[in-house]
Amino acid sequence: MKVLGINASPRGSESSTLRLVKSALDGAQSSGADVEFVDLCRFNIEYCNACGVCYKTGRCPKKDDFQSIYEKMLAADGLVMGSPNYIRSVTAQMKTLLDRMADAIHCQLFAGKYSVTVATSGSLGHDQHVLEYMNEVMLTLGSYVTGNAGASMAAGPEALADAGKRAFQLGESLTEDIRTKKNYYKQEPILIENRKYFQNLVEMYKDEWVHQYEYWKTWSECPDKKC
Repeated sequence: MKVLGINASPRGSESSTLRLVKSALDGAQSSGADVEFVDLCRFNIEYCNACGVCYKTGRCPKKDDFQSIYEKMLAADGLVMGSPNYIRSVTAQMKTLLDRMADAIHCQLFAGKYSVTVATSGSLGHDQHVLEYMNEVMLTLGSYVTGNAGASMAAGPEALADAGKRAFQLGESLTEDIRTKKNYYKQEPILIENRKYFQNLVEMYKDEWVHQYEYWKTWSECPDKKC
């Protein structure tokens, strides 16, 4: 079992979000997972310019650090996604990473994965904006969401400590979900609807989005990937 943690805070070792990401990874590791940490702001990832090449080929033509991180995400069984609140959303670094993952969304490449989201904010309750956004993104990618943990710094140091304990427990739960292939029945209809939507979307553009059309054609012939 592989669990990858991504911290999108630019504050380095002083980051409260980093503490939550690492707490979740510690929980996952204590339950038997192999874990890896990515400090996203140390990498160079360029903006998506909607060229559409990934739709045709399955790879982004930009020569930067995106592909190496993306491949780690695809290889992981579980993901811990962390960002502080920047004006009621994720940081620019996290958004830039996600914007480059249109191919993963169209092909639902995170199907079968599990994810945990963590966030921090300076104001009371604003971490929830980030958690809700990242939860929605992970579902859109095809992943189950095991849970989330957040802390508002305005609530005092005990809030971060409590969130750290929650993140550790979520890391344990994430590993158990991977091990047992847990089905989140309330999330399943969303995932099914997303899959149908993107299959139909790709079908509409099959002459242009060659790679994605071939992917879904192969998937429909072998949905359990055991052919």
